[in-house]
Amino acid sequence: MTIKERYAAAKEFYAGVGIDTDAVIAKMKELPVSLHCWQGDDVTGFDHDGPLTGGIQTTGNYPGKARTPEELMADMDKTMSLMPGKKKLNVHACYAIFENGEFADRDKLEPKHFAKWVEFAKERNMGIDFNPTFFSHPMVKDGLTLSSPDEETRNFWIEHGKACIRISEYFAKETGIPCVMNIWTGDGFKDIPADRMGPRVRYKESIEAILAEPFDKNLVKPCVESKVFGIGVEAYTTGSAEFSLTFAATHEGCLPLMDNGHYHPTEVVSDKIPALLAFFPEIALHITRPIRWDSDHVVLFDDETKEMAKEIVRCEALDRVYMALDYFDASINRVSAWAVGFRSWQKALLMALCTPNAELKKLQDENRMTELMVRQEEVKMYPLGDVWAQYCEECGVPQDRDLFAEVEKYEKEVLANRK
Repeated sequence: MTIKERYAAAKEFYAGVGIDTDAVIAKMKELPVSLHCWQGDDVTGFDHDGPLTGGIQTTGNYPGKARTPEELMADMDKTMSLMPGKKKLNVHACYAIFENGEFADRDKLEPKHFAKWVEFAKERNMGIDFNPTFFSHPMVKDGLTLSSPDEETRNFWIEHGKACIRISEYFAKETGIPCVMNIWTGDGFKDIPADRMGPRVRYKESIEAILAEPFDKNLVKPCVESKVFGIGVEAYTTGSAEFSLTFAATHEGCLPLMDNGHYHPTEVVSDKIPALLAFFPEIALHITRPIRWDSDHVVLFDDETKEMAKEIVRCEALDRVYMALDYFDASINRVSAWAVGFRSWQKALLMALCTPNAELKKLQDENRMTELMVRQEEVKMYPLGDVWAQYCEECGVPQDRDLFAEVEKYEKEVLANRK
């Protein structure tokens, strides 16, 4: 059978359970998902030559890493040609692009240092999300930035945050799409601290100072992201889940951002999504795949990925949740990592939209739990793959069976020539 024939049969099947797959595919084409630039060069960026430091790390040394802005953008172009759906660009501040030997430290960054990213995004009809870079820099003092007891260190990073507010507004004005600006630091301690509150008070005051920078709240969506621990800060993280969530809840216009690798191993973000949506008009996500810890593995079409997408869809919150990928695997082909992760999240959204959520909710509300279990298991075997194939076909991207060949060809023709 052809893709068209398989889809016709699947469409008829889904119609029988009240799902209009044509409408689902049309909806999928309009859901923006942020694609993180840092997968392409292992979070190196362009403003320093040193190693990645500050509570995160990449593992692996697969050949073909992007070394310049031009190579990174070319790799992103190739990657996006392999992905169905609408993309948004996600950039870290360390990816500033300087011309003719110029340099600006992070506290002095200006919109002009990101003009090439704006040009890249506008040519591809993409918005841009942004992240201040509070790591891999000499001004990270004793593992601390915004929570440092050293005023000079703290002020440097406050100024960096303010600069990023201005750059975020520039992105939004240029692209016409709001910019989500995410504040995350790896601040913390390797062993048990003598003072847990002091750093958090300083962190709170520092973020407040950053957000005091004037900006249009319709254009810039500031977020605070938590983390349970990081490399070298195993005992205490200043920006814990309780801290970040409370900060967002008590500061109007600030969103909570949940990274599903930033919690204890037995916690799941899928359960937290509806909890936050009960209180916040908007929330943000960094979608990754933790294995035992925040190891930033490539997103797969696994159970928690499916559950996160389900919660967004059945809470009718597709217009309230900013979705962004965040992982960096240097042990495999980086273009493949990007493409597989993006496609996996797309599959999860597609599955959620092709689920008869209203019917299942009714069963729960009527306490028909036996039937609910049976129906939820039934849904797992619906012909989703045929709808996915049609979606890829309409978007002009490779089918799953052809993806590796496309990646392999690009590796042989482009990536293998990078020495």
